[in-house]
Amino acid sequence: MTSFNEEYDVVIVGSGAAALAAALGAVDEGLSVVMIESSARWGGNSNKSGGGMWLPNNPLMRADGVGDSREEALEYIALTAKNDHRATNPARQAAFVDGIEDWVTTCQKYGLRLVRSKDYPDYYPELPGGKIGRALEVYPISKQLMGPWAEKISSQAALPIMTDDVWLLTRALASYDGFKRGVRLTSRLARGFVTRKGLLAGMGVALTGSLLHAAVIKGGATLLLETPLTDLIVEDGRVVGVKATRDGREVTFGARRGVVLGSGGFDGNRAKRRELQGVEGNPSGVLTNLGAPIDIAARHGAALELMDDAWWGASAISPEPGVADPTFLVGERAMPYSIIVDDQGRRFANEAESYIDIGHHMLEHNKDGRWWMIADKRHRRYLRNYLLAPGVKKRLTAGGHYAEADTIEELATRINVPAANLRQTVDRFNGFARAGIDGDFGRGDSAYDRYYSDPGVRPNPNLGPLEKAPFDAIEIVIGDLGTKGGIVTDEFARALCEDGTVIEGLYASGNCSASVMGHTYPGPGSTLGPATVFGLIAARHIARNN
Repeated sequence: MTSFNEEYDVVIVGSGAAALAAALGAVDEGLSVVMIESSARWGGNSNKSGGGMWLPNNPLMRADGVGDSREEALEYIALTAKNDHRATNPARQAAFVDGIEDWVTTCQKYGLRLVRSKDYPDYYPELPGGKIGRALEVYPISKQLMGPWAEKISSQAALPIMTDDVWLLTRALASYDGFKRGVRLTSRLARGFVTRKGLLAGMGVALTGSLLHAAVIKGGATLLLETPLTDLIVEDGRVVGVKATRDGREVTFGARRGVVLGSGGFDGNRAKRRELQGVEGNPSGVLTNLGAPIDIAARHGAALELMDDAWWGASAISPEPGVADPTFLVGERAMPYSIIVDDQGRRFANEAESYIDIGHHMLEHNKDGRWWMIADKRHRRYLRNYLLAPGVKKRLTAGGHYAEADTIEELATRINVPAANLRQTVDRFNGFARAGIDGDFGRGDSAYDRYYSDPGVRPNPNLGPLEKAPFDAIEIVIGDLGTKGGIVTDEFARALCEDGTVIEGLYASGNCSASVMGHTYPGPGSTLGPATVFGLIAARHIARNN
């Protein structure tokens, strides 16, 4: 029998939403918990996220009288995520949907103020079972709630913004509704100081901060930073603990009931991404996510799946690659008076489609090519946060990643795109904009497209002809919110071997596990929704079956 340096009921690897959900579940079950985090900051990609959780048929929807059902949710997931992988099998899909009630009520039990993003559509709302308003998020919190942990967040973003603010804030200078939402955000920020609650934090930090407060500060779970996992400890075919490094020496943590891997993927492992995905990646996540827990689990027989995929998207290139993150584009590319073209000056997809779809289309079209978002001056009325910071435009221009010109032809020359091709593309698109129908890619046809749009632009709020100089171009890269492949788990979040047998004592959730959503992204928060639900499922199963 192994002699451990420390022993707990549950050992959790990671400190983001999946890990914190597992910790909260374990605390709720009366179990002792230690969380080990490899980096010097906690929260991982979850802190840098929008903080939304896609949770169909949730209690808040029922309270608001919004129609949804288990059957509709499962039908929609089957159509989008499909069930052609072990990770997306019907039992796991059902476990996710059936676990939502427990997750929401547990969060509320511990004081999390959940609100519904009532206007945010599923990403394919026209499909059977598709809905609007399934995502939940946590209302902005005071950073004081996190105590001393507030100084060790993986992202220091502090604006009290919510995901359901963004669609209106994008057009804060272009519409009355957008302006009102901007005023509301300013008031929310001011209230934090007036009420002496300090600076409020929203989005991903609101979620993780609330969970940390519940599980660690109030619940008694131990969180150790700079304690990377180095191996699993197995006795008689069961995982009974972990090895880690702390303060320059090896330490062992015993797990009387179970080990949960709730860490990130391999976002920052450029060699692994080139090998498995064909690109080195332009991640907006935490670069310390190198995939070690996935590799360690695989060495102990865990099956892996979806390692070729990520939560893709289109990102505006960073003015300082390797220093500053690229800017992941969500609503900006859907707004009127802009298009995205390849290095031949051709459109290739619906610019307003879901981010994972446009990412996949970029990869399929030419993963090694260059991409540009072309816009006329009216696009500048929308919040283009990738150009807001002082000096960004100058650095991008110096690096050949941004250009302005008075004509489309001159702009094409400056970004080394065939001028005749770009002129033809713009003329064709302008015709679609005037008619109100994108005859090539259907931009504006879906309710999801129109969520990010300008209703003052007619006849199609996602279209607008590129006619008004000056025109500009910014380089777009294939970005992502993290990798989505990893350990194959069952409906109880237990790690599985290639032959489908269970690795006793080992569980996984979050981006270190293969996504129940497969290759797609059914709705806002399809990363965090399953991550948190399966984190709780893992804790419940550990408590009641081990």
